[in-house]
Amino acid sequence: MCLGIPMRIVEIDRFNARCEAKGVERTVSLFLLQDEPLEPGDHVMVHVGYAIQKMSEADARTAWDLYDEMLLVEGRRMKDEG
Repeated sequence: MCLGIPMRIVEIDRFNARCEAKGVERTVSLFLLQDEPLEPGDHVMVHVGYAIQKMSEADARTAWDLYDEMLLVEGRRMKDEG
């Protein structure tokens, strides 16, 4: 299964951006969104190092809430099986 990771743009340098999510920073290519107006503070969905979609802060938060819930459920399942 492949997941996109919602990240917040911290800084933009042409077709690359420094993005942050949950305290982790990564350099992300903006090449696929070159026609999209982007600025620091915007949120993007990142997959294998590329921003693939601009998203609202609310959508990013919803995605992270879902991922956090999935990790919690998986952690409980592993504990029960362990």
